[in-house]
Amino acid sequence: MIELCKLPYDYAALEPVISANTMRFHHDKHHAAYVKKANELADKAGLADLSVEDMVREAKARGQTKLYNNAAQVWNHGFFWQSMTGDSLKPVGDLAAAVESSFGDLATLKARFVEEGVAQFGSGWVWLVAQGQQLQVMSTHDAADFLDDPDAMPLLVCDAWEHAYYLDHQNDREGFLKSWFDGLANWQFASVQLEAARAGEPGYFYPHLAYAHA
Repeated sequence: MIELCKLPYDYAALEPVISANTMRFHHDKHHAAYVKKANELADKAGLADLSVEDMVREAKARGQTKLYNNAAQVWNHGFFWQSMTGDSLKPVGDLAAAVESSFGDLATLKARFVEEGVAQFGSGWVWLVAQGQQLQVMSTHDAADFLDDPDAMPLLVCDAWEHAYYLDHQNDREGFLKSWFDGLANWQFASVQLEAARAGEPGYFYPHLAYAHA
């Protein structure tokens, strides 16, 4: 069985972009519900002993859509928590060079990131991923992620489901994405991800999520 991962900061650490109230609902209710449902479905499917990453892959391979959706959302949210910090600093070193090479500058990356998120129809996620030596901004719908795509390694993700921002920003997804990028993006985490990706570490982003397995 998988357990709900702990937040890497206090509920109020991301204010004013994301309130403590939103974090309590999002982590303690939404994320916890995905964990509960994934465990129930995995137990019925005989997959309860798998890690959340392998559970996502196996559910997708078997065409078990409900299990895939819930397990993938468990993983996506864990990665989302790590993608944020209340002490956001600008990219430096290799990450800064990759941003410049891929987008020209951080302002252009921000514009591309926000544009991708605003254009998302319905629910989903906005990702910064490494593909080879270049960075790309990509979006996925619903619970989809990159766990089965070795060529697109995630560095950061922002949740574009309405429950991620509606209590604080109402229907202003664009405003939320801009504030998120400027104030919460965890570029230090992204740097670690990029370094590991370029070192060819196959499962490099999993340990950061600190999932417990009962």
